[in-house]
Amino acid sequence: MGYDARMTAVTASSGRKVPRGRIDKRQAILDAAFTVFARRGYAQSCVQEIANEAGVAKPTVYNHLTDKETLFRHAIEAAADAVMAENLAVVERLREPGDDLRAALEDMAYRMLQVCCGERSRALRRLTYAQAADFPDLIETVQGRTAIRLGEALADRLARLSLSGRLRPGDPAQAAEQLLALLTGPMEVRSRLGTHKVATAETRTVARSAVDTFLRAYGTAATGHP
Repeated sequence: MGYDARMTAVTASSGRKVPRGRIDKRQAILDAAFTVFARRGYAQSCVQEIANEAGVAKPTVYNHLTDKETLFRHAIEAAADAVMAENLAVVERLREPGDDLRAALEDMAYRMLQVCCGERSRALRRLTYAQAADFPDLIETVQGRTAIRLGEALADRLARLSLSGRLRPGDPAQAAEQLLALLTGPMEVRSRLGTHKVATAETRTVARSAVDTFLRAYGTAATGHP
């Protein structure tokens, strides 16, 4: 790979190109940090263990992220962005829902719950709740990068379905909020705030129930709700 191929990224602050290897190393450090923080919690984690997990020297960690708190915050943000990317890919499936809208919604709901039940998402929720007292802004930060963005993306898909006559007219933001509540509420109870795994069959039941309730409010004759 030539020099130009390695110099692919641009920093948001200065506009200068940054070597690809440096970005990859930073991501490796953030991934390792999240793993260690999720395993031990913030107070019990140390930068040396994170460096070992990332396969880099301790000074390298400080070269990328200046201190433990900065490392923690960036690791949480990176994990939240990764979870959000998974959810956005799921919501995008509603762009072409096919003839059976109920089936498409149930498929989306189930896949969204799979993301919710994934190890990274569960660890993110555990860490966020556990460290909220020490980092009062943490919940708002995570919600801003996950739940709020997800609600906006889902509202856009639902609005398009409403405009095409496949859902009843209404406030798409409210509809998205209600559908997400029907999904995440039961899962938070069943997973005990992300501390327990939920069986696949139970996850499918939650997805079907959520979509059924949602369609009673927003469905049309095509979905069996005239």
